[in-house]
Amino acid sequence: MTTDLRLVAEPRAVVPLPRVGEPDSSSGDELARRFRLGEGGALEEAYDRHARLVYAMALRSLGAHHDAEDVTQQVFVRAWRGRAGLDPRRGSLGGWLVGITRRQIADRFAARARDRDLADRAGRVAEPRVVGDPPADVVDSVVVAHEIERLPSQQRAVVRLAFFADLTHQQISEATGLPLGTVKSHLRRGLERLRRRWELDGVASYR
Repeated sequence: MTTDLRLVAEPRAVVPLPRVGEPDSSSGDELARRFRLGEGGALEEAYDRHARLVYAMALRSLGAHHDAEDVTQQVFVRAWRGRAGLDPRRGSLGGWLVGITRRQIADRFAARARDRDLADRAGRVAEPRVVGDPPADVVDSVVVAHEIERLPSQQRAVVRLAFFADLTHQQISEATGLPLGTVKSHLRRGLERLRRRWELDGVASYR
């Protein structure tokens, strides 16, 4: 059965969610089973039940209603298309959706950083300058981006958000779902790796 993925209801208009800490009912387990099997009406019911939480998470992290609305839509589209990955025995549907939401928020932060970088580059291209060696800050930006790509995956994600999205430790924690202490640890270790790489590769000579 084909289910229409156009979710027209606004998150703010959906039915209230259970209070924080209230356990999932048996109906929630049944919904997770139906959702995974792709049964008719399961997507709409999941949206009615969980969209408000998804929207609130996105709005708190991103700070813009249009971004929160886009993320909410993408979360449910991705969840439905990837519903085979939902295992009700390992966790609730709500918890699974929260994980997808965190990844979508992190992707949106990364997209913002790319957009800002492109805008900065476009501005530099538009400015006339004397032909010669590239400015030191441009060289450094390229070198930093290259070195960050060499970090382990979790350190790389945290350092990217700190460097390019200019997020605080708390914002990175909310975007990635990592504990605040883990974020600080990854950032500290990532920066230490970068420092060692710069010393080995002679990056300091650019300055």
